[in-house]
Amino acid sequence: MQIVPMRVAHSRTRPRRNAFRYAVCYFAIPLREMTAGRKRALFSIDRANLFSLRTRDYGDGRTPPQLWVRRTLDGFGLAEADGEITLLTLPRILGYAFNPVSFWFCRDRDGALRAVLTEVNNTFGERHCYLCVHGDHRAIACEDQLEVRKVFHVSPFLEVKGEYRFHFACDAQRIAVHIDLHDEDGLKLSTAMGGRPRPLTDGGLLKILLGFPLQSLKVIVLIHYQAAKLYLKGVRPYREPAPPAAAIT
Repeated sequence: MQIVPMRVAHSRTRPRRNAFRYAVCYFAIPLREMTAGRKRALFSIDRANLFSLRTRDYGDGRTPPQLWVRRTLDGFGLAEADGEITLLTLPRILGYAFNPVSFWFCRDRDGALRAVLTEVNNTFGERHCYLCVHGDHRAIACEDQLEVRKVFHVSPFLEVKGEYRFHFACDAQRIAVHIDLHDEDGLKLSTAMGGRPRPLTDGGLLKILLGFPLQSLKVIVLIHYQAAKLYLKGVRPYREPAPPAAAIT
């Protein structure tokens, strides 16, 4: 298990420019260690603690993550993703968290990245996954771009149209994700996040508590604050459409 302090940057280009940055601390948890009841002094899975993860927050919310991820990969014919799988996510602090996006990095037995399951949550309580993979199932390199059509409503100030373009870098030295949203007029929204992983220890968790004391509330407050800024800039929200029929795109 690792702690990954990250800088996150959002930049919107149209119809009004809006950009902001913030710092949060993600956890990188190997799938094999996501066992219900797992506990250490300050961190638990499916048990109350200062820091925690709840397995029902991921996948379909019912199936154990180990089974859900493997079934998903098998269902899309990704037999080559037969190695370690790591979840990058925001932990619950004192039982609360809002996770705009989490990532399942799926590798083969040689350690090459083969697929990334990107789990997106919106503020309406809905969840959708984008499976980022090459059409020919080759390994994903840092310079590669993976495209997927946007089908899920996230921000009320963005239509459900266009495509996401993903870039991933995930190794022992750094974890970074870059997501651009393009429509017929070009780049509309750019999101970048990156940080250096370090071991998850009780001492490190205490430092998070001091350095990111209100992280759990910070994310949801920033979402609403930036929405208010956009509204004051004259950007009007779109009506929420029906969610996509399939849980994974």
